[in-house]
Amino acid sequence: MELSPFALIAIGLLLSVWTVAAAWMMIAASSKSQKAEGSRKAARRMARMIDEAPAIPLIVRTDGRIEGSDRLAGWLGLESLPEYLTELDAGEGKGLSADQLAELNENVRRAQKTAAPFRMALTPPGSQRSLALRGVLADPQVSPGGAALVWIFDFSESESELSRLREEAARAKGDFGALVGIIEAAPMPMWFRGQDAKLRLVNQAYVRAIGADSADTVIGDQIELIESVDGLTAAQIASQAAAQKMPIERNVTATIEGQRRSVKVSDLPLAGEGVAGYAVDIEEMEEQSRQNRAFRDAQRSMLDQLSIGVGQFDEDRKLVFANQPFRRSFALHSGAVAQGVAFDRLLSDARENGKTPEVRDFPAWRAEHIEWFSAGTTQEEAWPLSDGTHLRIIAQPMPDGGLVLIAEDRTEQLALSATRDTLLRTRTATFDSLFEALAVFAPDGHLQLWNRSFAGTWGLDQDKLDTHPSAEELLQAIAPNLAKPKQAKAIGEVIRAATLDRKEQGGRLALADGRTLEFAGVPLPDGNGLLTVLDITASQNAETALKERNQALEAADDVKTRFLANMSYEFRTPLTSIGGFAELLEAGVAGDLSDQGKEYVTAILESVSRLTDQVENVLDLSQSEAGLLPLNKKRLDMLPFVTDVVREREGAIAESGISLDLRGSKVSGKIEADPRQLGRAIGQLIDNAIAATPKGGKILVDLSKAKGVAQIVISDSGEGMTRQELERAMGYAAEAGTSIAKQGLGIPLAQQLIEAHGGTLSILSRKGEGTTATIQIP
Repeated sequence: MELSPFALIAIGLLLSVWTVAAAWMMIAASSKSQKAEGSRKAARRMARMIDEAPAIPLIVRTDGRIEGSDRLAGWLGLESLPEYLTELDAGEGKGLSADQLAELNENVRRAQKTAAPFRMALTPPGSQRSLALRGVLADPQVSPGGAALVWIFDFSESESELSRLREEAARAKGDFGALVGIIEAAPMPMWFRGQDAKLRLVNQAYVRAIGADSADTVIGDQIELIESVDGLTAAQIASQAAAQKMPIERNVTATIEGQRRSVKVSDLPLAGEGVAGYAVDIEEMEEQSRQNRAFRDAQRSMLDQLSIGVGQFDEDRKLVFANQPFRRSFALHSGAVAQGVAFDRLLSDARENGKTPEVRDFPAWRAEHIEWFSAGTTQEEAWPLSDGTHLRIIAQPMPDGGLVLIAEDRTEQLALSATRDTLLRTRTATFDSLFEALAVFAPDGHLQLWNRSFAGTWGLDQDKLDTHPSAEELLQAIAPNLAKPKQAKAIGEVIRAATLDRKEQGGRLALADGRTLEFAGVPLPDGNGLLTVLDITASQNAETALKERNQALEAADDVKTRFLANMSYEFRTPLTSIGGFAELLEAGVAGDLSDQGKEYVTAILESVSRLTDQVENVLDLSQSEAGLLPLNKKRLDMLPFVTDVVREREGAIAESGISLDLRGSKVSGKIEADPRQLGRAIGQLIDNAIAATPKGGKILVDLSKAKGVAQIVISDSGEGMTRQELERAMGYAAEAGTSIAKQGLGIPLAQQLIEAHGGTLSILSRKGEGTTATIQIP
């Protein structure tokens, strides 16, 4: 059958449509297959992500069945996840405990009925794992029918960290409470300022210091403890500390509990939180510091007064003080202390100045002495210097690491010690060489020292004295040697008086061998007593002989007295007769005389006059030497009296062609003297001056008075005498015919007469320059 073209076209169109439909269906099927595969992959990926997620979902249906991952069973310690929620309590330490399960079941039912979410945390029994549960009503697309979705998180590590943080927070809270308690109980004022420098916290010491009612009052009124210093308040200084991020410390004066005290204030910035501050009372420390400075100044002032050199070195071995003797000992310059000279440098400079002993290795010697600073004991050395100085060096280490160096100049002491040793040896030798027997007793009566003569004088054994016996034992040994043994007690009394009573006593006794001893006790300055014994046997015999001789002298004196009286009569009577007959012859009683006879008579009269004067001088001199010269003292005015004596010799002065100058005034005063005898003495000296002065010469007589003593000076410009001639003139030992012999007995007689008045005569003469005689009468 043949088809029409239209039918063919329709069949073609139909086939095309079927082809297109088949192709579309094939393409749609392929797309759906690809989508299904993508869904399966996404489902597997989501399942894998859920398995590896930190949280595990658990679906709890209304009938109690549960759906979840087997990983949850591992968290709960189960081999597999059970079918129902109630089966999570597997017992034997697996799953959840009954209480935990009951709480979970209650929360799940509440969420299913009320859609209220819940949270809980639990730790399965026997496990260290901490689980956090968050439950909500499940979305119908997840699980229709009102199931509950519970997300379970393992926060074991977070729980450990939270536990640690809780412990640290609790510990920090406790520490903070303890710190607050310490701050409150602190005896010093403490405070805290905020970033605005205002007070936020103060302790009770702060409140008490300013006398406030409470800490709230202090903070509310912003009452400051520390006053403004140099225009800056305490808050401003705290702000400076915060800005500089550095603590600021200062010493100020504040009023604490009504008293002005020195305090040390510290402001400490606290890392952007604010500024803490505290005030330490340093009043006692300041007072001790002031006392220490005063003590140090007083000590150094005292050390400056010592004659011993003292130098102080600090812990850095530098000189910080040296008194004047120390500077002299080491020849230090004036700026040594100010410059703080080091100890080793001081030794080096001292060596250059010869102030250290000569040593072979000076560096080693210096290093050895530097070790004095670390020595634990006092060091002492003797330094003999090259100039003969001896220094005693004492080094005293100080607790602060310093050193006190003491230098004592013992040169004089050593010299005195040597002198003392010499004196002691000399005293011992002198003590032993004395003729007297000597012994020294201590206050307790024991014999200490004695010389060689002591044992022999008392007839004692030397070995007995070597035992230093007591006075009682010594007297017992002496008693048998005495003529009267009982007299030994007298020796004991003398020893006791010298040692205990500090009095001098003496006595005399006879020994059995006929000797006579005189003893005496003398107290010594050191408290001991000296017993001195002298054998006076010979002096006793001499005393007897002297008594006999004295009696003979007294008899001879009587004979001399009678002789002088007879000699006065025998001399004067013939001279008076010769003079009388010569005057008769001169008067012409026997007739007129020739010129030559008159010359003879005149010569006889002059000789008689001169001989009479000489006889008077001899008699007066003899009586003066014998102490028999009579004196009739009167109150005499010096100037008129001496003037009369000079006028009696005007004729002789004129004949000799010399001049006489008399000086004096009423100021010369008065004296008590015999006018006749003193006039003879002065006249003799003037006559000697006239005889010794050549023609044209001059004689000076000067009267004066000083300090109650009258003085008469007679000087001439005559020949003068040598020293030997003056000595012979004073003793009238001149040869006849010499110029000295012409003076006769003038000078010795004048001296005797002046001394009889209690005065003195001194003569000064030089050959060719004249003679000066000075009379002084009180």
